[in-house]
Amino acid sequence: MGPGRLVDPLIIAADRALRTLSGSARASRPNPAAEPEESLPESARRTAAALMRVNHAGEVAAQALYHGQALVARAAATRELLLSAAREESDHLAWCEERLSELGSRPSLLNPLWYAGSFAIGALAAAFGDRASLGFVAETERQVEGHLDQHIGRLPRADERSRTLLRAMREDESRHASNARTAGAVELPHLVQELMRRTSQVMTRTAYWV
Repeated sequence: MGPGRLVDPLIIAADRALRTLSGSARASRPNPAAEPEESLPESARRTAAALMRVNHAGEVAAQALYHGQALVARAAATRELLLSAAREESDHLAWCEERLSELGSRPSLLNPLWYAGSFAIGALAAAFGDRASLGFVAETERQVEGHLDQHIGRLPRADERSRTLLRAMREDESRHASNARTAGAVELPHLVQELMRRTSQVMTRTAYWV
């Protein structure tokens, strides 16, 4: 393999990282939260903003995971499945950025750390083979669905705009998991699932405040 074959994917990966972290994501689909905005009390606005900051950090991590996995994927079909999911996750990223701006808040200051760590984890998962990598996708999305369900319940009652976004995101996550299982995902060992859950907890609890 020539030097160009090695360098080009790394350049593409760096470009994707910069696009994700630049705060200027653009969605390819319309924002599903089209209903008029209701005025939120200050305490409700702060709660909604903190929850949406966590969701935005999760989408940063999702971009990194998928791109790390795609970089190491062995089959072209697996790589395309991962990149297709990443494109939909990019919509989620843009929607969350827009919602944070509407709430007068900011993304997590630790997003570069979330991205770097998640990219490494994604590449590591893919190194065990495509079926294991797809199993990682299925388990990640299963956990994300549960996380989104919790946030839908925790959002202030008046914040239907954020709730609509999370419901639309949950539908995509469910489809990503289903697609991965159909493509041959293997179930990950319980210990790996638990490690993933605990790692996610560190990110979500930290991003809520920082």
